[in-house]
Formats: sequence, structure tokens, C-alpha cells
Amino acid sequence: MSDHVVLHVKGRVLVGPEEVRDELWAVDGRITYERPPGAVETVTVSGWALPGLVDAHCHVGLDRHGPVDDETSEKQALQDREAGTLLVRDAGSPSDTRWIDAREDLPKVIRAGRHIARTRRYIRNYAHEIEPGDLVAYVAREARRGDGWVKLVGDWIDREVGDLSPCWPRGEVEAAIAEAHRLGARVTAHCFAEDSLRDLVEAGIDCIEHATGLAEDTIPLFAERGVAIVPTLVNIATFPHLADGGEAKFPDWSAHMRRLHARRYDTVRAAYDAGIPIFVGTDAGGSMAHGLVAAEVAELVKAGIPPLDALSATAWHARTWLGRPVLEEGAPADLVVYEEDPRADVRALAAPSRIVLNGRIVG
Repeated sequence: MSDHVVLHVKGRVLVGPEEVRDELWAVDGRITYERPPGAVETVTVSGWALPGLVDAHCHVGLDRHGPVDDETSEKQALQDREAGTLLVRDAGSPSDTRWIDAREDLPKVIRAGRHIARTRRYIRNYAHEIEPGDLVAYVAREARRGDGWVKLVGDWIDREVGDLSPCWPRGEVEAAIAEAHRLGARVTAHCFAEDSLRDLVEAGIDCIEHATGLAEDTIPLFAERGVAIVPTLVNIATFPHLADGGEAKFPDWSAHMRRLHARRYDTVRAAYDAGIPIFVGTDAGGSMAHGLVAAEVAELVKAGIPPLDALSATAWHARTWLGRPVLEEGAPADLVVYEEDPRADVRALAAPSRIVLNGRIVG
């Protein structure tokens, strides 16, 4: 499409979960609901239009061994785009992916900088590995480098204990979160287990990734404080395989991982019932493939979240949470078109018919 082409989307434009309009136009990459006069050329697409999907836990520029080159990062971003993911919250990457911002054909990225972990308490080559006395300084560094988020590793296997355990003392994490907030950044943390959650929430954290350790004593606390979770259920599905691999050396850790996996759907449903904000994230990158957003929405539905709310967790609610617009007047024309209504069956998300970024059809 040339710069002079007006894109016309007609059918059912899902402005919000219950707000539907018949058509919109994209002029100079922006949405308008007023028919533009005198367009040189108009391209029309029809179907059910959603705002570009959100993967709120994704890692562009990372594979299982660490940072990757720009060519591989581009392939990862394109895989996400082909699945309809047009907005990524990159939840930690050692790669510099700022070059993506200049590409109008790639998803928009909100970065959390590089993971911050305890020494030898995370995946090799992924994180800054530091001790608690340096936590505030490193959080400040990543807050300045990121796009309004910082990512901590809240718990990981402690080889001396033989099981998951918290990574940070309460005082240090409280000071670090306060510093991030002072700098205008929100903080999230990787947490599998139960023991790290209360300290992190009471210290003022904004979000928890995975959150498999949520239990009766912490669910009300999350709800009261409005702390969001990103369950990454497509990743949690790998826990039994991970447990099998660690059985001989760390039997307590393996048993713990299996328990967390076994109750994963009950955990997510209990969080939803308590009013905890829940968002779609796939943990793409590392060992997980990109482009799994539709599968994660289906997992949330399987856990018992109503389909419309699961859909909103990757569409309207997710974009609002991240401070990005939906299909509103003047917003960037980032949208995905489907042949079927995804509100009626979320499985429709797996088959986008058109993908539009900045008013251009890219898929």
C-alpha cells in the first residue's frame, strides 16, 4: 500500500467488549470513523476487527542460550506479528532491540530492560546477576533503559536448599521498588513459588509473572493491592517435563513443580474470582516459541475465565493496562481482522485473515 491509500475496514469493528461499529478508516496510519473525502485509492477489508493483540510476557532478542542477533530477533517479532500480536511487553531481554522502533512493519515493544537476578540463581546469560546490596542501583539502571517497566527474578531454585526459594530480602526489594516508582517505572517479578509473594506485594510491586504460587493467604492481598498477574499457562504446561529432568538431583524441587502445575487452573480461576487483574502472556523467547497468544487465551478459558474476559486480557483491557490505545479516533491503526467473531469462540484468534500495522496491511 502506498502512503496515499486509505484503508477501509468494514463488517464489525470491536471498539470495546460490547461496543461495536460498522466500519473505520485508516488515513496516514491513524484511525478515523469519519469517511475521508477524496481518497486517491481505497483498499477494503471485511470481517471482525480487534485492536492488535497484546503479549504481555514476551522476550524478543532472547533464546534458550541468551541474546540473539538482530536477524533472529526480527524473525521472532515477525512470528508474533503473524499471530496478531502487535503490542509486546518484553519482560526482560539482554539484547538491544531499539532498532525495532523504527520499523513500521514490526510489533510495538514496551521493554522492561534486562532481568535482574541473584548470583547463580537464574538461567545463564539472561540476567544481571547481583547481590542484594546492588539491587537498588541495578533497578534504577534498568528503569532508565526500559519503557516504564523493570523485571526482577523473585524466586528460583536454591541449590543448597534443593527447592525454590525467594531471591531478595524484604528491605532491599522494598527500596528497589520505591526507586523504580520514583523514576516512573513499574516493577514485575518472575515468581513460581509461594514464599516470595507476600514480601513483593507488600513492598509495592505492580505485577507478578507466572504466579503459580498464589494461595488462599495471598490471593486477597493481591486483590486488595490491585497487583496484576500474567499466568503464562502455555509455559506452565512444561513444568512436568522440567520436573522429570531435575528429579534425580533435586527431588523436592521436582515435586514442588509438579504440585504447582497440577493446581494451575484452580489458581488462575481463584485469582479471577477474587478480582485480580489477569493478562495474556506466553513467555515467548527462551525455550518457548513465538506466536502463541491464541493458545494462551484458550488456556485462560480452560482455567474457567469467561471467554470475553480472556479475550479482553489480550485486547482492550491489556492495552489500557499498558497505557496504549484501542480502536479509538486518532489512534494508530493497529488491528487484526477475523472471519469469525472471536467473542463467540476465542479459537478464532488462531486464524487472522488480515493484520494491519500503522494503517498498512502486513499480513
